[in-house]
Amino acid sequence: MLAPFNPGWQLTSDRFAPFLLAQDLASTTDASSPVASPPSDTPVAPSGRFGKSEDGPNYLIPAAEIIGFNILLNRFNYYFIDKPVYDTSLQTIRDNLSAKWVVDTDPFAVNQFMHPYQGSVYFGLARSSGLDYWKSLGYTFGGSLLWEIAGETGPPSINDLVTTGLGGTFLGEPLFRMANLLLERGGETPGFWRETGAAAVSPPLGFNRLAFGDRFRAVFQSHNPATYSYVRFGWNKIDDAFDGIVGQTVKRDTATADFHMSYGLPGKNGYRYTRPFDYFDFEFTATTANVFENIMSRGLLIGKEYAAGDNYRGIWGLYGSYDYISPQTFRVSSTAVSFGTTAQWWIADNVALQGTALAGVGYGAAGTIHGPGERNYHYGATPQALLSLRLLLGERVNVDLTARSYYVSDVASTEDRGTERIFRGDAAFTMRIHGPHAITLKYNASRRDARYPDIPNTLQTVRTVSLLYTYYFGDARFGAVEWREAGER
Repeated sequence: MLAPFNPGWQLTSDRFAPFLLAQDLASTTDASSPVASPPSDTPVAPSGRFGKSEDGPNYLIPAAEIIGFNILLNRFNYYFIDKPVYDTSLQTIRDNLSAKWVVDTDPFAVNQFMHPYQGSVYFGLARSSGLDYWKSLGYTFGGSLLWEIAGETGPPSINDLVTTGLGGTFLGEPLFRMANLLLERGGETPGFWRETGAAAVSPPLGFNRLAFGDRFRAVFQSHNPATYSYVRFGWNKIDDAFDGIVGQTVKRDTATADFHMSYGLPGKNGYRYTRPFDYFDFEFTATTANVFENIMSRGLLIGKEYAAGDNYRGIWGLYGSYDYISPQTFRVSSTAVSFGTTAQWWIADNVALQGTALAGVGYGAAGTIHGPGERNYHYGATPQALLSLRLLLGERVNVDLTARSYYVSDVASTEDRGTERIFRGDAAFTMRIHGPHAITLKYNASRRDARYPDIPNTLQTVRTVSLLYTYYFGDARFGAVEWREAGER
């Protein structure tokens, strides 16, 4: 018989802070308990635990912080990265103000990861100053615009404005909310480890709490969402890698670690989707082969909950997403908006099916890591789709299936000469061994089909098998949300 799962079985003191931080990032109360969800999107101060902050949101401080951050980043890059690129002056600023905007050719990781993360810093500075999502998005675009005009000597870049200004918010809001979950569950005065953990997850939030003391000690109200979260550690084995043109070498055996969190799963009684990212799904994977194998974030921007019968609950609306995927031989990244739905269906008493289906368009980039005759990567408007399913079999087993498809077109591209089709599929089987401990067997297939008129067509595939130790946070039912009355089960 499966042993009862008590999430707090060994995490009863801040002496176990590293474990406690991870657990509290995902812990929730019973999914059937009603929770009021007022529409406020601003943090609340810890007086009386959740009393209103007297100062309220501040508009000047994040503006000054963003300007100061850009100045410091420019100086750091000037002295340590590339002097000619960051040797800005009043003349380069005047030139950029009148220059034509371009799609730049900076390295893939700079444009597709560092710029979104830079945007998440702008966003976090505004968000942790008490501003809501939409106002913080405006500050993020403002910070990106300032950087494009005054941060570099080259002409301003359209793609950077998209990845920094928009992708930064799709990445920054989940980081902000996860950091606040740590603080929110720490009572009126979160301890040292909670503060440290929150600062590690969202550095701008940690900076504002440290620099301004009680002024920005406000804690964002989560409204107690239903969550599902885990960490995994293990071994990857590439059992097949095909590269018809380039002939790249790959590391076939690698260590891997990943973190996944679903926040605001539909069906919880009393929980409402009144704010952007009241539902989100965040995933991060690192390997010894290429550090960042993937970073993926998607959340409900505007939407509403719905029901069908007694056993089906869902949300639907407009989602925002940021994806970065790099399976050694090629890579793809996209900042997108999509329409879709996330839902849960109780198939039987102890069997549930959760899933998300999305279709939309983004601005993306894809390319081989090393390829003769090809540019490092190719930009373009990117129609894309996602289908994700999780079958939950009681407290013992779950099966995850996810398929993603990207079509990086020649529309809004630096080159009107080529297209790329990217597919990525994952299948994972997890069996709980004892308490929060489980074993996962995972299979991943990634495929790139690139077609250009002046070079041979390129087909690249990477298939990986993984054996992973999994540690689950939260309840014992793999995130299944219970809304049914006892007599309905």
